[in-house]
Amino acid sequence: MRWFAVSAILASQVAFAALNEPCYGANGVAGVCVSTATCSSNGGVTSSGGCPRDPADVKCCAKPTCGASPGNCRWSSDCAGSSLSGLCPGPSGFKCCQSSATGFGGYAAPKIPAVGPCKQVSVDGAKRVVAQFPGRIRDIGCVRACDCSASGASDHCCGKAVDLMCSDVTETASIGGKAIAEWIMNNQASLKVKYIIWGQRIWNPSQDAVKAWSSWRTMEDRGNVRENHW
Repeated sequence: MRWFAVSAILASQVAFAALNEPCYGANGVAGVCVSTATCSSNGGVTSSGGCPRDPADVKCCAKPTCGASPGNCRWSSDCAGSSLSGLCPGPSGFKCCQSSATGFGGYAAPKIPAVGPCKQVSVDGAKRVVAQFPGRIRDIGCVRACDCSASGASDHCCGKAVDLMCSDVTETASIGGKAIAEWIMNNQASLKVKYIIWGQRIWNPSQDAVKAWSSWRTMEDRGNVRENHW
């Protein structure tokens, strides 16, 4: 089984982290990868190491307070209340959340793919994750319209992949998947996991020891939050 993955073949890992994409700041607060100048001019605080292979002037920028209390800068998909624009560094999706709640999700139970084009192992794994993290998964993907018999075919072509969508819209960012990714890693044997991708990092049981997501191998920048698995 494969989790959070789009491609089973990694490209050359030479590109820097994508600007304006998510990261985890100090103490795990929501952050965004921006230049240190942009962060400072918007009242944020930078920390190193949060943006994979970031150039020297790009760091993880967090702003735990904004506007009136309890305002805090976070990705709008992770905000339990309303969000205000123009008060946080980075792209339009990183807003001033008017809620102190720290949880993620709040979604209705997603539809589980049926066994058929999706393999039994994928369906069983998706059910276990949804049961373990109620309200955290908005949508589940499993199979694409492509030829499984083709040489080098993606796991998606063969119904062996499970994509767990953790944000309000597929193309928008969330930092809510780290705990899910680490839980899958810790249960990889019973789930029969091939590899996991979350937040531009990858973990493979045949290559990697069990460890925190922040120590997983970094991946190349694929250009957007969906392809970079945020």
